[in-house]
Amino acid sequence: MSTVAASELDAAGITDPALREAYDRCRALNAAHGRTYFLATRLLAPAQRPAIHALYGFARLADDVVDDPDADAGAAAVATRLEQVRRRMRRGLDGTDPRTLVAEGEPVVAALADTVARHGIDHRHLEDFMDSMAMDLTVTDYATFEDLARYVHGSAAVIGLQVLPVLGTVGPRAEAEPYAADLGVAFQVTNFLRDVGEDLDRGRVYLPRAELAAFGVDRDLLAWCRATGRDDARVRRALAHLVARTRAVYRRA
Repeated sequence: MSTVAASELDAAGITDPALREAYDRCRALNAAHGRTYFLATRLLAPAQRPAIHALYGFARLADDVVDDPDADAGAAAVATRLEQVRRRMRRGLDGTDPRTLVAEGEPVVAALADTVARHGIDHRHLEDFMDSMAMDLTVTDYATFEDLARYVHGSAAVIGLQVLPVLGTVGPRAEAEPYAADLGVAFQVTNFLRDVGEDLDRGRVYLPRAELAAFGVDRDLLAWCRATGRDDARVRRALAHLVARTRAVYRRA
């Protein structure tokens, strides 16, 4: 464990050796895979960082099941693995001693459970997150932003709601929650705009069909751009419109 990691755990009041090991594992996952997200945690107070690493670590655990399944795994097998992650999560949230979880090889779940208990994070936010991860196994596109809303709530809005108790508020938490949720949504749609090609490779289009169609864009045109490496004025206009829409969400947040 690095000196920086140890000092963060000290600042957060995490003294149990098993839990320190669990949080350090989450920190390592964030550093290895989160990149800009990990860099952003350096702007937080040291006492806040371990909890953020724990929330990231669990999100990464579930997301990897959906986005990076074994090459030979079918949809049913991936769904089973994701449900196993949910069961492991519930076991941690239901009060299993985190030290027991670490001993059983569940450091990420142990850190998550400890973070949720320390900060009073609503379990519903974790359940909603898992629901959206499951949607990625069966839903490949969305007709409108209204249709996308359920997915984005679980994949992004609840992340803002999970982080909010860790960061704290200057007023009542309930008053801040809608804006924290909006910020999560804005981040998520930004990812959708950035990752159109990568998502196509996974068989998904998150940008709503109706928004794209208004500019003469459909899935086939996006796929053509991806396959040929060429751009199209219609796609540029559609993305510019969606960027402006997303900036409005950022301003509201």
